[in-house]
Amino acid sequence: MKTSKRIGTGAVAVVAALATGIPVASAAQAAPAAAAQAVTASAHASAAVTVLGWPVLREGKNAQWPPTTVRSLQYLLDAHGARLAVDGTFGSRTDAAVVAFQRAHRLPADGVVRAATWKALIITVQLGSRGNAVRAVQDQANFRNLKNGHSLTVDGIFGPRTRAWVVGFQKAMRAMVPGFAVDGIVGPQTWAALVSEALSG
Repeated sequence: MKTSKRIGTGAVAVVAALATGIPVASAAQAAPAAAAQAVTASAHASAAVTVLGWPVLREGKNAQWPPTTVRSLQYLLDAHGARLAVDGTFGSRTDAAVVAFQRAHRLPADGVVRAATWKALIITVQLGSRGNAVRAVQDQANFRNLKNGHSLTVDGIFGPRTRAWVVGFQKAMRAMVPGFAVDGIVGPQTWAALVSEALSG
């Protein structure tokens, strides 16, 4: 993935700290000096973050994006009625599901997932929500975990732990992007940051 489209690993430590209740100052002290410098550099690049493009995905290899981006796509397609195996591989079944979704929503049915398709796919989720869209959020949280990749159980239940992680992520994004909403709700702005892999390394 192009590094200009992501925020550095130091900021990931901030996300983890906010989600677990550790003071941000402590997390910053524990991070290597290089990571702290990366956060500073990323802050200066906040203008680029605010205009993060939605991922462009298509059948085959999507080397610019990690498998979690394709998994988010698959979870969201399943939330709209597709029955895909969420495996992070954009194969023929995922392509067919994309085309069917695009046709149903009067979008260009070319199987290429661009901004318009993402915007139609996303489902706003918050405390109390359930389903595959929540699983996509939880999977994205785990992708950003610096330790073992299991911040959250991917159970499709938007409970207090999932909300705490979302709030922590939003606070870290606001530190880089002034005005980023911190409300514990995964709406269009937070979805865009999640699937474009902001704060992922």
